[in-house]
Amino acid sequence: MNTIPLPNYKEQSPAVADRFRRLKERRVILEAERVGKIFPVENGDIQALADVSFKAYRREFLSVIGPSGCGKSTLIRILAGLESATAGKVLLDGQMVEKPGPERGMVFQGYTLFPWLTVKKNVMFGLEVAGKGQAEPEALQWIEMVGLGEFVNHYPDQLSGGMKQRVAIARALANRPRVLLMDEPFGALDAQTRARMQSYLMQIWRNVDITIIFITHDLDEAVYLSDRILVLDANPGTVREMIEVPVPQPRSPEQHLSPEFLATKAHIESLIHSQHENEDDLPIIRLTQVNDDVF
Repeated sequence: MNTIPLPNYKEQSPAVADRFRRLKERRVILEAERVGKIFPVENGDIQALADVSFKAYRREFLSVIGPSGCGKSTLIRILAGLESATAGKVLLDGQMVEKPGPERGMVFQGYTLFPWLTVKKNVMFGLEVAGKGQAEPEALQWIEMVGLGEFVNHYPDQLSGGMKQRVAIARALANRPRVLLMDEPFGALDAQTRARMQSYLMQIWRNVDITIIFITHDLDEAVYLSDRILVLDANPGTVREMIEVPVPQPRSPEQHLSPEFLATKAHIESLIHSQHENEDDLPIIRLTQVNDDVF
């Protein structure tokens, strides 16, 4: 069967090239400068990250991807101020990040909702802790934005997985952070719900002045959502490449089959899989009868 050769993923249309030119003219919101992280263990130190540097621009959607063990979650926890770097620094609007703060919202893979609070009360929680007097109308605005206006008085156990994650996103956005950090937020969802959540997130991102840094292990998700993709090597986690996604915006599901999309995905696969070329095969333990082969 004849196949259509994929274009070089770096080939950009004039419209896409202009979009990246305008992106890089925006202010840098978050910057990592030679970030490293070492975890002390009983038998010696483990270096999770080494010399990781990148910039995220205002209203950019930046994904981070890489093989298992490359330090994706460690990196985003450092960006959030939940972990301290052992080398380098993180700057938010030019100021050192040393602890968590309301200017950075965080969404985890788990829903992290308070089961004894309603949707409205969950979203109001951070606003009330911050002492904001208009917590209820502010929370209702964000609940409407994520499409859950009819569920304000429901409890988490009355919601589907995707709805719970939308509540978590609304709660993270209610404090109006500069950056939304998302650590594989759709990883626990089924394929159909995941696709819907990607669509919801794209709609929210277009309507809110926010920069999103998104951790994922799903290549299709990274290409579909992102302006740029930071690819990490593993052991330790280092920057392999920063990819400018050549798929035109706004995105649609049909673009998953476009030459630009497929070429970008193939390039990322080649970067990630090349890191495992020398891995040994699994030992063969045969639990079937001889000559009883499946192919």
